Amino acid sequence: MVVYGKIGFRVRTDVPRTDAAVVDALRAHATSNLADAMGRFHFMDFGIRARSGLRLCGVAVTVDARPADNLMVHKALEVAQPGDVVVVNTNGNTTSAVFGELMCRTAVGAKLGGIVVDGAIRDVDGITALGFPAFSRAVCAGGCDKDGPGEVNTPISCGNTVVMPGDVIVGDEDGVVVVPREEARDVLQLVAALVDREKTRIAEIDRGVLFKDEINDTLRKKGVLPT
Repeated sequence: MVVYGKIGFRVRTDVPRTDAAVVDALRAHATSNLADAMGRFHFMDFGIRARSGLRLCGVAVTVDARPADNLMVHKALEVAQPGDVVVVNTNGNTTSAVFGELMCRTAVGAKLGGIVVDGAIRDVDGITALGFPAFSRAVCAGGCDKDGPGEVNTPISCGNTVVMPGDVIVGDEDGVVVVPREEARDVLQLVAALVDREKTRIAEIDRGVLFKDEINDTLRKKGVLPT
């Protein structure tokens, strides 16, 4: 394990990574389907919203940042590999943007896959023009310090869900889901089966079978409809 610094102010660079082929396969799926496939868990709350209108999918590089400070966000952009998604916990701050157009130019140059901030970003027009996927809880003109402390590639909470370094982050207009690295292959199989079931149901609807018997069956079991 390659770790620089000590707890509270440290950087880890050798995180385990989800297989690239699995990441690419997950990329094709909607966040709603992925969340359903994971038992309707492992998704960020509705406050984490798409800001540049672009989907993202990549391996998580996590940042635990001190409120109003983005020193470790800068370092994460350097630590991340092409295609990775930087995921930031600002510990409740929504008035000090930790990411903007200048940092976005760095991220684009490094070929990163996007950023998710439980906190604020700014320069949304510039980020959008650069074609960079960005999600955040807030947009605010205020800036921040670069002093630390903070941590890169340690477990964090983002959007009220756990994110581990190396997990797969998928984001679209419905929100952001976190696919745990150790279960990523299983989730891929589960979501594929879910999609097949949805295709079958769509075909039924197209044939005119608009309502499912199981709805009334459930209502009968609950005593709403007569048996």
